[in-house]
Amino acid sequence: MRPKIALAGFQHETNSFSPLPADLPAFEMADSWPPLLRGGAVIPGSCGLNLPIAGFIAAAAPTADLHPILWCAAEPSGPVTHHAFDTICAEILSGLARTRPDALYLDLHGAMITEDHPDGEAELLSRIRAQTGPDLPIVASLDLHANVSDTLTDLTDALTIYRTYPHLDMADAGARAHAALTDILNGQRPAKAFRALPYLIPMHAQFTGAAPAGPLYAALTAHDAPGQWAEFATGFSGGDSPVTGPAILAHAPTQTQADSIADALLARVLAAEDAFDQPLQDPDTAVRLAMASPVGKPVILADVQDNPGGGGSSDTTGLLRAMVSGAAQNALLGVLHDPAAAVAAHQAGVGATLTLGLGGKSGLFGDTPFETPCHVAALSDGSVPYEGDMYGGGTAQIGPTTLLHLTVNGSDIRVLVSSVRNQCLDRAYFRHIGAIPETARLIAVKSTVHYRADFDPIAQATIPVANPGALGCVLEDVPYRHLRKGLRIGPNGPAA
Repeated sequence: MRPKIALAGFQHETNSFSPLPADLPAFEMADSWPPLLRGGAVIPGSCGLNLPIAGFIAAAAPTADLHPILWCAAEPSGPVTHHAFDTICAEILSGLARTRPDALYLDLHGAMITEDHPDGEAELLSRIRAQTGPDLPIVASLDLHANVSDTLTDLTDALTIYRTYPHLDMADAGARAHAALTDILNGQRPAKAFRALPYLIPMHAQFTGAAPAGPLYAALTAHDAPGQWAEFATGFSGGDSPVTGPAILAHAPTQTQADSIADALLARVLAAEDAFDQPLQDPDTAVRLAMASPVGKPVILADVQDNPGGGGSSDTTGLLRAMVSGAAQNALLGVLHDPAAAVAAHQAGVGATLTLGLGGKSGLFGDTPFETPCHVAALSDGSVPYEGDMYGGGTAQIGPTTLLHLTVNGSDIRVLVSSVRNQCLDRAYFRHIGAIPETARLIAVKSTVHYRADFDPIAQATIPVANPGALGCVLEDVPYRHLRKGLRIGPNGPAA
């Protein structure tokens, strides 16, 4: 008999230091991911995308009866409002009551904080278990940046976690969750071992294309076997909660095996602590280094702390100011979030010259709009068909968008300005409006690591930059208040 499996997705990566709350409209709108999908719209709305739920569906469809309830995600930001959380939770619970499934799959992030709950996913699972009881098989997939708690581990039967950053394997994590659920439905529930790490890892140092993260994730595959696997969540340091931090999770046929795997991986991550301490460059020096590089392939400057994909406002002006003062040539910057500037450019039209106060409107201390004359080089409706490996097949919706040309102080800079916050992780953001990133000398992206999947192939060098923003990567400067006692704030950092 084909099992009846309910499906639901509720994703949010919460940055405690972002002034932007995640309300219900934030989950309903389309941005880099689809809008809120309900019932029969879930499967066609996610089909073919690099999403965990799409990977689960593709793996499960041949052998199971799938009953999707809903799927939604909001751009990373401040805490989820209690109204949004309660509304979405209630809809998931109602769907479960209506479906009465044999099992449940959840597509979660793992770093959700709400106005009322420091561990949003654990609260969701607590409500589900209160309704369904302890016996319903539940598996979930999580983001690599999940702040996994022992409570969440206890409330689920199995967890799978992305193993790449940039997240190229999101759909694969969903498919692995289906394999785990199949074993459970066949009577093989795995033993689990959870180990919390004692130090925070800066987001820019979590890139799996290089050491130390790359070899650590490669080590996970050595433990892959029937009924056995291990996961490493590097954690989301933008969340300020008692469960914030990296963790190891192992699954195996016996508790002894699970503990042994978890302890071995824990030792590896502890030994890598020094290597996770990776400095950032100041904006002026980064621009100078980029302009001193040989003409040819672009140099990428990553504005790692103003990444909207980590809750940043995507409108800080420090790196733009450094590019102007450094007379950057043949330079691109994106994506700057400034709806007012985008509207003004659309009203003025292509070819117009106007003076705008670009960015600096989010209230970040010390950051103000950059007043500058600029030329409206191009306009678009902000519909961006992705081309890169991470989101290829999907379409970003970033609202009315403009490409502005700045020539202040002898500079030659084109700035991509959007009406919806969106991380610059795909060359398509520039290409859709007529800018060709491959021919630029310098490209500044508001992204922490995801840009590397599509920009590294054209780059001669990448320079992570320490421009102020809501996603603090210099962790000793982040004003944490709720971390668990004793957790080291960064590699070899002070204890909370």
